[in-house]
Amino acid sequence: MKNMNGVPPILEHIEPSYNQSFSFRVFEEAEPNLKPFWHYHPEIELVFVKSGAAKRHIGNHVSYYKNGDLILLGPNLPHYGFTERLSGRRSEIVVQMKRDFLGERFFGLPESKSIEQLFIKAESGIVFHGETKKLIGIKLEEIANQEPFDRMIGILQVFKLLAASEEFEILHTNGPALVYKQQDNDKIERVYSHVKEHFKDTITLEEISDLVSMEVPSFCRYFKRVTGKTFTVFVNDFRVSHACKLLAETNMSVSEICFESGFNNSSHFNRLFKNITGKTPHAYREEVQHVLA
Repeated sequence: MKNMNGVPPILEHIEPSYNQSFSFRVFEEAEPNLKPFWHYHPEIELVFVKSGAAKRHIGNHVSYYKNGDLILLGPNLPHYGFTERLSGRRSEIVVQMKRDFLGERFFGLPESKSIEQLFIKAESGIVFHGETKKLIGIKLEEIANQEPFDRMIGILQVFKLLAASEEFEILHTNGPALVYKQQDNDKIERVYSHVKEHFKDTITLEEISDLVSMEVPSFCRYFKRVTGKTFTVFVNDFRVSHACKLLAETNMSVSEICFESGFNNSSHFNRLFKNITGKTPHAYREEVQHVLA
């Protein structure tokens, strides 16, 4: 899956921290995390940004945050580093671990079932807010100073608290975002490249199926299995993501952005945009301008 500039994600190789089964890193302003590149990795990732405002770009999702961020990502979900275009950041904590870092069966145990459900939701990306963000931020800062065993226990406690929280938002509301699956790379990259080049036009199922040498029913089943969504939903998500980028980074009118993003009907664009983002285009632009002001 390429980003909006047509660049495919880079596999990031992550080594566990010394004498630990997972990676726990703290970046202070004097030693910032300088890797805002488009990448993916098989590890689950928990990121706490203590303060500041910046852009989130996760899979097909683009949004902005202010007053810091707390986000959980599932494996192989392409994303940028969360300090891109950051302002006012004091520190960032990044925790990364393989899903089976405590053994293949651990999160299948009854005592761990809620955490397993949390990881399933994280396949689409989860952002936490309110008291949850504040509490988990404090706990992560405490964990940073602990010994390896206590740190591992602390991380499990963090996951348990996150699993119980109701202060969250699933970033990709129409099912899992398109994750990067290497075995399906060739076909999906051809589909993605075609959508990127032609998303302003009508793309038929016959056209896209022929592109990957498949019959329409087979393609529809295949695409849904690999990406977790129908092709129509994928194209609409792509168009709305492009619209989000234009709303945030240009002075184009909403009507201009509607047609520039591949929609030929303003009411349909406004309705679909709100269904996907939870906001009208005007409200989205106002929120972004407030965040980045």
